[in-house]
Amino acid sequence: MGRRGANRAAWKMLKYIINRLLINLPTLLAILVTVFVLINMAPGDPVDAFVPPNTALTEQQKQVLRHDLGLDQSAPLRFIQWLGQVARGDLGYRYKDGARVLDEITSRIGPTLLLASSGLTMGAVLGIMLGIFSARRYNSSSDHALSVAAYLAISTPAFLLGILGMYLFSLKLGWFPTGGYSAPGEKGLLETLRYLALPAAVLSVQFIAILMRYTRAGLLEVMNQDYVRTARAKGLSARAVTLRHAFPNALVPIVTVIGANFGALIGGAVFVETVFSWPGLGMLFLDGIESRDYPLIMGIALLMGIAILLVNMLTDIVYSWIDPRIALK
Repeated sequence: MGRRGANRAAWKMLKYIINRLLINLPTLLAILVTVFVLINMAPGDPVDAFVPPNTALTEQQKQVLRHDLGLDQSAPLRFIQWLGQVARGDLGYRYKDGARVLDEITSRIGPTLLLASSGLTMGAVLGIMLGIFSARRYNSSSDHALSVAAYLAISTPAFLLGILGMYLFSLKLGWFPTGGYSAPGEKGLLETLRYLALPAAVLSVQFIAILMRYTRAGLLEVMNQDYVRTARAKGLSARAVTLRHAFPNALVPIVTVIGANFGALIGGAVFVETVFSWPGLGMLFLDGIESRDYPLIMGIALLMGIAILLVNMLTDIVYSWIDPRIALK
């Protein structure tokens, strides 16, 4: 009976994942269409970025280049052709230097994953801890101070936080490098952490503030439930009541916030990588925008769209694991 139940649950999970993937395909297509339309509406000619500086080309030579790059075709046709390339596992070639887009993305994805995962982990741990701390000291001076700090953190743009962090901790105090990147295993763990700590901290600041506020609000709501009052009446300590009874039942909105802010975290990484000269996808994306490199922009948009949709699907799966009352449909 137990094995049949496990098989039924596994099949239900597999069916849910397949359904979500099929449902997400139109969403991903809509994202790609939007990005493609926006980059084609942007002023400028990609041929001008393709031509080396101080090189004058006649209009006829430019027309030859446009033909070689496929830019003389209509935008819908180019988009359909690009989708056909993607279906074959080919993201095309950069206009700027002819490099394969897939190779460019592969070479930059490691630093971005390291930065984003570090910022996500730091934000989740500190945001939840501060939220619990603030909820347990509701309406105290420390609770008010944390609320004010959270409002300031949420209101401050990521690039401004990066500049302020660099000025204070790099230029004034000299604790961290002003920029750059040290790959794991290249110069040792400590050197990698020296380069990683400040960008990851800057990236996580707004995430910490948002998660702290939601954790605090969720715990305060749960604290008024009957089962929490019953736990207190049984003589359990405030710590045990919070961590064993209240916090697990406040996890659903917390997981929602983590999943919903993943996209914002990736977007913030673009600015943080620029400020700290971090050689990740954010820097590569900005380079693609400056050079109007359509294949590169579309390749990165495809990767980011897939990542965000998968995180949203994973969030729904975690819901059912945290609270069995939530059915996967």
